[in-house]
Amino acid sequence: MGQITYYSTNNKSERVSFETALMNGLASNYGLYMVSKEDIPRQEPAAIKAMQEQSYAQIAFQVLYPFLKEEIGREDLIKMLEDAYDDEVIPTTVEHVTGRTHIMWLTQGPTYSFKDYAARFFGRTLNYFLKKSGLRRVVAVATSGDTGGAVADALHGLDRVANVVFFPKGFVTERQRRQMTTLGGNIYAFEVTGDFDVCQALAKRLLGDKDFARELFNDPDRFTSANSISVGRLLPQAVYPFFAYSRVAQYDEPMIASVPSGNFGDMMGTVMAKEMGLPIGKIVCGVNENDEFPEFLRTEDYRVKPSKKSPSSAMIVSNPSNFARLIDLYGGHVYDQRDKNGSVIQEGVMDIQPDMESMRRDFYSISVSNPDHYEAIREVYERFGVILEPHGAVGWRALDTFLEQHHDRLAVIYETADPGKFPDDVEKAIGVTPDVPGRIAKQARLAERVYSIDPAPFIREDGSMALSDSQYLKAKEVIREIFSAGNTPAN
Repeated sequence: MGQITYYSTNNKSERVSFETALMNGLASNYGLYMVSKEDIPRQEPAAIKAMQEQSYAQIAFQVLYPFLKEEIGREDLIKMLEDAYDDEVIPTTVEHVTGRTHIMWLTQGPTYSFKDYAARFFGRTLNYFLKKSGLRRVVAVATSGDTGGAVADALHGLDRVANVVFFPKGFVTERQRRQMTTLGGNIYAFEVTGDFDVCQALAKRLLGDKDFARELFNDPDRFTSANSISVGRLLPQAVYPFFAYSRVAQYDEPMIASVPSGNFGDMMGTVMAKEMGLPIGKIVCGVNENDEFPEFLRTEDYRVKPSKKSPSSAMIVSNPSNFARLIDLYGGHVYDQRDKNGSVIQEGVMDIQPDMESMRRDFYSISVSNPDHYEAIREVYERFGVILEPHGAVGWRALDTFLEQHHDRLAVIYETADPGKFPDDVEKAIGVTPDVPGRIAKQARLAERVYSIDPAPFIREDGSMALSDSQYLKAKEVIREIFSAGNTPAN
């Protein structure tokens, strides 16, 4: 197989390299970069079996090298992955809990979130290509909780990158906020009036605003993304399930992967792993009360509704970005309808229906109510002495419900954040306050630097929020002030 190319989910004629897709962030026509199903490299059963003896970094190399071998040298990639996934910095463990159910703890990295894995790969590959080309980039990120801190940590101090991160006011915990606002240097945190979908729309509009980038930097391609939008975040998320399988499976037995899902990044990575040949029997997709995906599987009708608050704050997403990739993989097409200025006027327009029979065969999805988050945390603590946080609780409840009809199945739940990041929710559930992770305790004492996007969002007839023009103009004004100073790495 030659070099793998990536196309826009909204423009199949666009074909670019991984480097170009990484640099661009957003694909043409506001699409997401995607690799065709036929081009996804397969892993041989013998190679998958050999992973039982390999470290996380070694497994990452086996999974990612076939995608990147035409663009990153073997030794360079090995060095990057050994640095990104050093067991001393980001240990990964799989814990047996009961029966044939396990938890994969993706929670022990620098920001105590699974987002560290993709962010560390993204930061290193971006810096590799920027140094090679002599270019600079401003990375624009929207976060519902953990992405912002993980990306900010991964990019902090890089000499050719600045990071602009948008988070929704009142929707993230203080500890999540401080992971973005206390770093300083080349990290600029913006508090946005609205929900995550408003932040995501703001990041996407900025990425597509070539005129603004040209005006400010004399470079129309200066802005790129590190959200789930970025193919540089998608590919490394295909590594988790391979690692999990290597630690729990014997012979060729299929594994159930239970993935708590918000913007569908880790879920999409698991889909990619399945396409690569990993024996995954079913992908259990637990969501909170933002239930668009299970309702779509049930009714075949995709309807984006106003976001609902939830204890699993990083999953308060009513229109997941990666849903466009998922639908594309199954032969369909969904997009956000925009006006001539790039503003979204209707989210989630599906003009080509995917193969629903295949999707229902591959996925099981339920919505977990807000009260049931706490019930699941309590139940797991009382029965097994294991402390979950709200996102892992969604993964647990979704799998538990699935296993009621499908007993005795090998299964791994992704636990995506340290319980210490959600002390109030954990204490509410079990009456115990989890330990504060070390770096978070230190950040609690540091000064914050926050920029406010305080104009109100546009409120639709159904009560949902959308990015308003006044919000976007305010964001541009603040960004112009920051980068016009001429003292940032991205200038």
